[in-house]
This record gives sequence, C-alpha cells and structure tokens, in this order.
Amino acid sequence: MIRVATREDVPAIREVLAAHGNDGPVVTADVVGPYVRHLIDHHRALVTVEDGRVVAFGAVADAGAAHHLADLFVAPDRLGRGIGGALLEALFEDAGRRTTFASDDPRALPLYVRAGMTPLWPVLYLRGAGDAVPEAWPGVGTRDADAGTLSALEATWTGRGRPVDHAYWAAAPEGDTFVVADGGEVVAFAYARVRQPAPVRTVARLVVRPDAEPVRPILAAVRRAARGGLVHVGLPGPNPVLPILLRAGFRIDERDTFMASDAGLVDPARLVPDGGLL
Repeated sequence: MIRVATREDVPAIREVLAAHGNDGPVVTADVVGPYVRHLIDHHRALVTVEDGRVVAFGAVADAGAAHHLADLFVAPDRLGRGIGGALLEALFEDAGRRTTFASDDPRALPLYVRAGMTPLWPVLYLRGAGDAVPEAWPGVGTRDADAGTLSALEATWTGRGRPVDHAYWAAAPEGDTFVVADGGEVVAFAYARVRQPAPVRTVARLVVRPDAEPVRPILAAVRRAARGGLVHVGLPGPNPVLPILLRAGFRIDERDTFMASDAGLVDPARLVPDGGLL
C-alpha cells in the first residue's frame, strides 16, 4: 500500500535511508531529520507499507523549474519486486518537467529513464581546505542576509521565490545565509551549514544571477562557507569552478548523475544544487 508519509513515519523512513548509507550517526548535528520532516510537511512524500512496515520512501519537491525527485529508497530486503517503480509513478503523477540526482546504483538510471528523464551530467562532491580556495578578486565580497532577501532574489532572477524552502535552508544547523557582491552588485546568494557525519561544512545551495560571471562568486562563497576549515561542495560537471578547486587540492568523494526531462531546466554553471530540493 502506498500512502502519504506522516511525521510518525520518520523513524522508519530513517531506517530505510540508513540501510542505503543516506543516514547515520549524528556527529555534528542532525541534518537528515529536519530534511525528512520538511519534505513531509511541505512537499509530496509517500511511503510504501507492507504488513504494517514502511518498506520504501520517496519524495518529490516542487522546485519551481521542475518537480524534483528528492528521494526514492526501498528496503534492501524488498528490492527487485517493482516497489520502487510503483512508488515513482505515484510520486510524479502527471508532472511534465522532472529532475533528479541518480546514484551510481545500476538499478536507478533505467528506472528514471523510463520515467522520462535523460542522464545529462555528473554532480561531483568535492572536499578540501577552505584556505586553499583562491582569494576573492578585488571588489568581490560577501555579506550576511536573511531568507526573505534570498527568496526575493530568486523570485527576481528566476520567477520562483520558494519562500518555504528558503526558510528551511536558513534554519540549518550552524547555518550561514549570505549574498555575494561584485563591484557593489549582488551577483549570487548562498547557504552553508555543517554536515551530519563529520565536522565539515558544506555549501548547501548557491545560485548565481543569470547574467553574472559565475567563477568569482562561487569561489568567494566556497571560501566563506569553509570558515577556515574543511568544506564540502557538490559541483555540476560542466561548472567552470570544478578544475580550479581540483587544482587547489580538492578531492572527489562521490558522484551522482543529474537527470532531467529537459536539458534547459538547470544552468550547471550557475547552480550549486541542494541534492534533495534542487
């Protein structure tokens, strides 16, 4: 039986996520719990239940540009029974524009291709020292901001403000909400926070203004996000900052594949995405 997920399902959902390595010990702060609750409260989150047990979890977030598949996980002992395909169909319903980040699991890509999405480029998760990131160019700097300001910027730049998601990003543990200015003009905004399993900070999401040069603001944001320590960032493969960070000593920890029903839905040069919310 497929039904709407509730907050009472969160412990069982986290067991399914943990079985696939997507949840685990809380070393710094709980990140997964608030994320799952946000999906349940504000987006479309479903579970599959068999004999009173949650055996699968999936969620689709309305990201404005597309309906984004945030998660689709089936308990390991229930794989290969068609549960994931049925849940995916129920999640997307009749959504036309679709995106997701597919893992390296060989079962995921065919499922998503059949759901109308094409593999487009890798998302590479890098880790490195913030101090190794090149210093900002003269005239490029960051300053504190709030979720309302960033939501308004996104609405101006893209036509979709997503205020509920911005409030979620701003409330992240040890969060940092800021804009990047170049020559006095705001050219990007970003959120940063700690990671759950290790004392490493991460760029949770970053958007560069559509007409702005992306390299300078992204580097400035990564350097700020690190707070002088290690920093984690998920960069689209075509992003021009990728070779710069690799030359600075960053290493690739893991990778996903961005998939979409339309290649023009996302600009990989101007987005550091939130894997769950795009």
